[in-house]
Amino acid sequence: MHKTKLRKGLFIAAMLVITGIGISHAANPIGGENKPLLSPDLFKGKTAYTYQIANEIPDVLDSLYCYCDCQKHSGHKSLLSCYTDKHAAFCDVCQNEAIMAYELYKQGKDVKTIKKMIDERFER
Repeated sequence: MHKTKLRKGLFIAAMLVITGIGISHAANPIGGENKPLLSPDLFKGKTAYTYQIANEIPDVLDSLYCYCDCQKHSGHKSLLSCYTDKHAAFCDVCQNEAIMAYELYKQGKDVKTIKKMIDERFER
């Protein structure tokens, strides 16, 4: 009897993985970026501003999923990863997420609230 329940549970788990049901960015660990950030001095305008944000609040950006899905196509760990290379310089999603996160941070919102609000705004 115990083996039957175990097999059934393993089968259900395998089907969830195969079909992707219940798996989202929330299931993937976010953060842990340890590469150096690029200097905002390398850029101009809005792009320089967002690289400055990344340098000012790296812990916040490292806790956020980047909704351009660069975790899937570029191996990025979090929104902060976009600022370790020139990826964010060419991506409005990365820049707009960083600006929104910074504005919320400046309003005194905690990381959990910022994450929730970013997810609500950018999740497709």
